[in-house]
Amino acid sequence: MLKSFFITGTDTDVGKTYVAAALIRGLAERQLTVSGFKPVAAGATWQDGQFKNEDAIDLMRESTAGLGYSDVNPYCFEPAIAPHIAAEQENVVINLPAIEAVYAKHKLAADMVIVEGAGGWMVPLNDQLGFDDLALALNAPVILVVGLKLGCINHALLTEAAILNKGCRIAGWIGNDLNGQFMEINENIRTLKQRMKSKFIGNIEYQPDKDKKSAVDQRKIKGLLDYLIEFR
Repeated sequence: MLKSFFITGTDTDVGKTYVAAALIRGLAERQLTVSGFKPVAAGATWQDGQFKNEDAIDLMRESTAGLGYSDVNPYCFEPAIAPHIAAEQENVVINLPAIEAVYAKHKLAADMVIVEGAGGWMVPLNDQLGFDDLALALNAPVILVVGLKLGCINHALLTEAAILNKGCRIAGWIGNDLNGQFMEINENIRTLKQRMKSKFIGNIEYQPDKDKKSAVDQRKIKGLLDYLIEFR
């Protein structure tokens, strides 16, 4: 059973990595070999002789496929800025075939591959391509993480429209409570369910300490994990 999903979000800092890591952990607990893949990351510190990004480290920590850091995150840039700008500053061209070659390693090593983008759906990779082109090239159904905050309805509808316009398939969308303080959260979720074309597949409740992913969390996303395993 080889499946891949591409995690994107309505914005930066909406919990893509938090959701991706939780999915990897939950799927691994189902005795699946799961690989996290963050092709491009900006914002890194020097560790063990190379620059490493904390989001990519989180995915690698939860993964069970055994791939090394350079395969989990082949393009890693030090400054926490738009990836294509960081690449330009380092005279690097982010190359789609190179990413596809690393992706092929993930597909050989794992039952499930969880690919995480950076920022939002249309963040550029270089002068010609963006993450939307990458998702299309990898042919991985998209999971849209909606950061539940003021403005999320507009952000979600616009992002969904862009994904569909690109010709990508959407596996579904997940609501992520960012701070536990968003007023009328249930009403916003209800509106999104009514207006979005894609399937609502789960809601991630706010946790004050997101470094501690308890077993309770996994029980609460059991239906989401079941859905991804059965998704065709």
